[in-house]
Amino acid sequence: MWEKDININEIKEIRTRTCVYFGVGAIKKINDIAADLKSKGIDKVIVMSGRNAYKATGAWDYVEKALKDNSIGYINYDKVTPNPTNEAINEAAKMAKEFGAKAVIAIGGGSPTDAGKSVAILLEYPDKNANDIYEFTFTPTKAAPIVAINLTHGTGTETNRFAVATLVEKDYKPAIAYDCIYPTYAIDDPQLMTKLSPKQTKYVSIDALNHVIEAATSKVASPYTVCLAREVATMVAKYLPKANANPDDLEARYFLAYAAMLGGVCFDNGLLHYTHALEHPLSAVKHELAHGLGLAMILPAVIENIWEAKKQTLAHILEPIAPEIKETTSAKEASDMVYEWLKSVGVPNKLKDEGFSEADIDRLVELTYTTPSLEGLLQIAPTMATKEAVKEIYTKSL
Repeated sequence: MWEKDININEIKEIRTRTCVYFGVGAIKKINDIAADLKSKGIDKVIVMSGRNAYKATGAWDYVEKALKDNSIGYINYDKVTPNPTNEAINEAAKMAKEFGAKAVIAIGGGSPTDAGKSVAILLEYPDKNANDIYEFTFTPTKAAPIVAINLTHGTGTETNRFAVATLVEKDYKPAIAYDCIYPTYAIDDPQLMTKLSPKQTKYVSIDALNHVIEAATSKVASPYTVCLAREVATMVAKYLPKANANPDDLEARYFLAYAAMLGGVCFDNGLLHYTHALEHPLSAVKHELAHGLGLAMILPAVIENIWEAKKQTLAHILEPIAPEIKETTSAKEASDMVYEWLKSVGVPNKLKDEGFSEADIDRLVELTYTTPSLEGLLQIAPTMATKEAVKEIYTKSL
């Protein structure tokens, strides 16, 4: 039983903070949120978004009306890309400071929210820039209020203290985690998620699953993270095929959003290790690579690596996607079962399919250890994260 993997003599942190409005029609709560911001003296905000989704989903219609109805001025930075960059964060922060923004509203998936969290820090530290944040030259303890309107069911960033950005000039993609960047409010409205493409639907759901696999097997995992992980795996296994079959299935979107939200809370508590530490160099080198796809390609080899160390927990949480899995399953069999599930939901890709080769591996291993924050993730992996082990995971993922 997975309980045997828990050391009852270790003190665990259990975190959940953000007020999340969750369910079909939750976007309507933006008016109440705007009214609350105004009551606190916030009369100007910056809205962080990508080019299209914030409007195509209909979210912007509600947000703009709420801001106007509550006499809150706004500017929109609409150039956030997947894997947001330091350059975009600095550009948006400059706009926000010049406008006099006092809060940040992010509309989109993980990228606009993560970029928005970064801008929220820079509003409170006008002498700093994105490089300072992501190269850890200082430790922020304050940020402007953040509202996250979520358009995907994957990252969980709307419920936690994490953010990620790419330092373009160094091929670094570090992660930060500060209490000051928990969103004050978040909105998870499944009707805003039906416009996700079939590929995005798969990739973001796989991201949520990876969050909990890592958070339930790290050195700081707790019964809470294991409990959440099993629930997330159950929801993804049941509802991802339904969303694949019918993108407009609101029930499927609802429970995938629920899984992603729980996944965000889960890794806020149990943190992450191999899969995210090894994926970040992939999408730092190839900015166009979808984060969830990168995770999917690495996951089977990670399962093989950590199986013996955490097979009780993994057998428990992976059973929804691999019904035949047992504690007596071998590491290779467990890895194969996870890969078969990935293929079943339409993600059979290997690293070679996305342009990586054996010639890239040494560089990827180097980035895993030199990118700020990633070595910290490896230190809480359930097995010894040597460079040889990391190289083996990349090699088996080719």
